[in-house]
Amino acid sequence: MDFSNRTLLFILLAAGAIYIAYTMVKDTIRKPKDATPAPDAAAQTPVDKSIRPLQLAAYERLVLLVERINLQNMISRIFQPGLTAVDMQVGLIQTIKAEFEHNIAQQIYVSPTAWEAVKTLKEQTITIVNQVASQLPPDATAMDLNKQILEVFLQAETSPSELTSQILNAEAKRLF
Repeated sequence: MDFSNRTLLFILLAAGAIYIAYTMVKDTIRKPKDATPAPDAAAQTPVDKSIRPLQLAAYERLVLLVERINLQNMISRIFQPGLTAVDMQVGLIQTIKAEFEHNIAQQIYVSPTAWEAVKTLKEQTITIVNQVASQLPPDATAMDLNKQILEVFLQAETSPSELTSQILNAEAKRLF
C-alpha cells in the first residue's frame, strides 16, 4: 500500500469519526421544539415504562453488533489458514452485512443519531476492507489482508467502533 492510499484510509477514518461526533453533538445540543408537555402526558408514562426495557435491550444489542463487526475482533473469528485475501475480504463483508441485517429492527427503539452511527460504522468498515484489499497483489493471502487492516487501525487515533460504542453507551445512560 503506497503513501497516498494509506493517507486516504486515514482521511476516511477521520471523516467518519468527525461525522459521528458531529451528529452526536448536534442531537445533544438541539433543544426540543415544544417544551410544553402533551395534555395526556400522564397517560404516556406507563407506555414509556413498558418500552424502556426494549430500548435498553436495543442499545445492548447494538453495542454487541458494534463489537462483532469490529475488524480486530472479526479477523480472529473468520481467519482460516489457506484463505486468499479475496476469500477473507468476502468473508468479512458477508459477516458485516449479516450481523447488521440481523439487528436492523433495533432502529425502532433507538434514536436516529444512534442508528445513523451504527449505519455509518457498517459502511466505513466495509469501505476499509475493500480499500485495503484493493491495494494488495492478486496472489495475496488472508494473512496479508489481515496485517494491512490491523496496521490501519494501529495507526489510527481512534477506532470508529470505539466512537460508535461511546455514542450508544451515552444514549443508553440517558434512559436512566
